[in-house]
Amino acid sequence: MMRAILLLTALLAAPAAAAQRCAWQPSWAPSQYVATADNALPADARQDHTLRQILRLSIGGTQLRVGLSNAFGTAPLTIDAASLAPSPDNKSAAVDAKGLHPLTFSGSRGVTIPMGAEMLSDPVAMTASDFADLAVSIHYAAAPSVQTGHPGARATSYLAPGNQVDAATLTGATTADRWFNLSAIDVLHCASAPVVVALGDSITDGRGTTTNGNDRWTDVLALRLGGKAAVINKGIGGNRLLNDGLGPNALARLDRDVLSIAGVTHLIVLEGINDLGTAAQSGPLDEAGHKALVARMIGAFQQIVERAHMHGIKVIGGTIMPDMDFTGYHPDAAAEADRQAVNAWIRAPGHFDALVDFDAVMRDPAQPDRINPAYDVGDHLHPNPAGYKAMGEAVPLKLILP
Repeated sequence: MMRAILLLTALLAAPAAAAQRCAWQPSWAPSQYVATADNALPADARQDHTLRQILRLSIGGTQLRVGLSNAFGTAPLTIDAASLAPSPDNKSAAVDAKGLHPLTFSGSRGVTIPMGAEMLSDPVAMTASDFADLAVSIHYAAAPSVQTGHPGARATSYLAPGNQVDAATLTGATTADRWFNLSAIDVLHCASAPVVVALGDSITDGRGTTTNGNDRWTDVLALRLGGKAAVINKGIGGNRLLNDGLGPNALARLDRDVLSIAGVTHLIVLEGINDLGTAAQSGPLDEAGHKALVARMIGAFQQIVERAHMHGIKVIGGTIMPDMDFTGYHPDAAAEADRQAVNAWIRAPGHFDALVDFDAVMRDPAQPDRINPAYDVGDHLHPNPAGYKAMGEAVPLKLILP
């Protein structure tokens, strides 16, 4: 009798245990920063306009929820309607009307997001596969004059007059290769999956990739992982370790872009080329200035590693790729020596938990201070799609998958 009771108890507990393995996990989440000048929403699109934005998940799930951000807004952001739908063609504004779901926030179709805040939608009962393309549509009642967004989307968004969030196609739409106020897609994922965050600059953000092509090095890595791990791209063009650029410096955004993300297991850091490149723009550095720059950059890497370790995150260092002949910075022999010094520290055992030697993969064997011409988009700094493919294939999967 006792054995039968124990067996029955175990059987009854099994479904509950299985259900507990389902958890919300990030599947897509770009960095947020101030959209300025040409990167901002046009003035005539900030009121009574629908914005439809296309994105690609890295892992699928049985439910979804959407994050909207007003992190850098200077006034509350009011969105009075929003929707989520499959995107059958990520180069088009058309969506699968049968799969379109209204988004709600605490049961209401509208939401007002305070300055500096982010809000999650209510869960949507919508199954999405790994690498599914989705469209998020929002209707602005009135957008703040300072917008939060991600200008380096490398994906086309669509602006149309009026409230068209529930429309299968948009009437009178114009395009912009930007994301605005869209900060995350979480999925209810019923299997244990590592979460990899890539913290970087324009090379991680994907400058030089194909618009709507999803061929950044992080996209290549996600495909190689085959939906067994989420890959979250936190690249910002012009980003630096030490000083602000287009967005906050890497140390300043570490909490928002890495540590606040649920379930992060791995962090890949590829930063530093912009610190080296901008260091001498205000005038030549003397020997002491070069030494101080290298020491400060190493100190920033140490801070990132220490703070990530406090959250149980494995930190993978990426070596800084060559930039000789890049006209934006005009690097000289002293700047190249600084890059080599920082890379030597990154490669040395005991600093990062693991290494991806992007420099070794991407440099020209005949001229190691230059990017391989086969991988150069043409500016001698950013990779072309073939280069990004080589980068994504350079990450050993054994560093991530159990």
